[in-house]
Amino acid sequence: MTSTIAPQAKPRIDFAEFSIATVAGLALAFTTMFLCVVPLAGKIAASRDFVCFWATGQQLVHHGNPYDAAAMKRIEQSAGLDKRYGILFMRNPPWTLPLVLALGFVGLRIGAFLWSLAIFACLVASVLILWRIHGRPRNHLHWIGLSFGPALLCAIMGQTTIFALLGYVLFLFLHRTHPFVAGMSLWLCALKPHLFVPFGVVLLVWILLSRSYRILIGAAIALTASCAIAYLFDPTAWADYAQMMRSAGLGAEYIPCLVVALQLWINPHAVWLQYLAPLLGSVWALTYFWPRRQAWDWEKYGNLLVLVSLVAAPYSWIYDGGLAIPALLEGVYRTRSRLLLVILAFASLAILVELVAGVMVTSPLYLWTVPAWFAWYLFASATPREPQASQLTEAAVLEPLEKKQGRVGF
Repeated sequence: MTSTIAPQAKPRIDFAEFSIATVAGLALAFTTMFLCVVPLAGKIAASRDFVCFWATGQQLVHHGNPYDAAAMKRIEQSAGLDKRYGILFMRNPPWTLPLVLALGFVGLRIGAFLWSLAIFACLVASVLILWRIHGRPRNHLHWIGLSFGPALLCAIMGQTTIFALLGYVLFLFLHRTHPFVAGMSLWLCALKPHLFVPFGVVLLVWILLSRSYRILIGAAIALTASCAIAYLFDPTAWADYAQMMRSAGLGAEYIPCLVVALQLWINPHAVWLQYLAPLLGSVWALTYFWPRRQAWDWEKYGNLLVLVSLVAAPYSWIYDGGLAIPALLEGVYRTRSRLLLVILAFASLAILVELVAGVMVTSPLYLWTVPAWFAWYLFASATPREPQASQLTEAAVLEPLEKKQGRVGF
């Protein structure tokens, strides 16, 4: 009697996950190579936005004025900044000055490397927390967040958007179990307050209605402490900052984002049009929040608010798109369309390809990005996958426990 052994089925290759892994590998390899070159090439470090943060730290440590045009020009150009870039100032509000204090104690190259490493570490932490929030799914879809083009561009340029991303993600993760710490984490969001206007309006109303005052107290203490530290190093920081913002000619500066493009199309001199979008976005956010106020869930509704805040921001740069990661990962885990995953992966890679091809971050070729993330999220939300029976059973068991005991850290 002979026995036959049935041939084992070959494992099916998931084209979507293969595409994500390929794109993530290319993007992360490019970013890693860049970060390794930065300590060896002072010219590269000085050609990035990082140089203005480093120069600000140098001024603060020596109790100088970080908004002094002559002093900043001397420091930045002596570091190797090309004269065609003019003078770069740290435009974040003065309560963010403590963030760059440590840069005043290190040289340009080491500071650039550590700064970019800190940004990349915040990106990894943010994605891991979001992966934890979504139940630690057993796939590699979160690699989209780790290799997201605008986020990696933050590490390359030395920008602060990923710090703000970490603040928002920490708020999502901690607002139920540690509301005071969650409020303090919002200080990181305050690094770029113009990117969170509709979100901030709804947050304040929700705090008042739900009486979540510990979140408000935590945020107030963090802001007060940072203002006090800034005052110790530069007592006239706020006055100098206001003077810089008035005289820097920011109203005439071209920024490749949807709101600025619409303003230039309608009336280039009507700067007030930039502030109409956040106002309309805030009105929409309140109308979205009000019918859901009794059962408001930040993990369920907050990502859309942040995405709308990004679309309605009075101005934003290509790297500010890193704030879209929570909404995009939500869509990644929600959609059943594998084609949408492939499109998102290659759209993300396209940004780094444009950068390598020499397209400057001020180019209008980047106008498509934020509207594209918003449209992708809407499509992903419209194609939800059906939950498996095992997932429904697990959710039914774990959700009451999480509400009763609170989440544990990962």
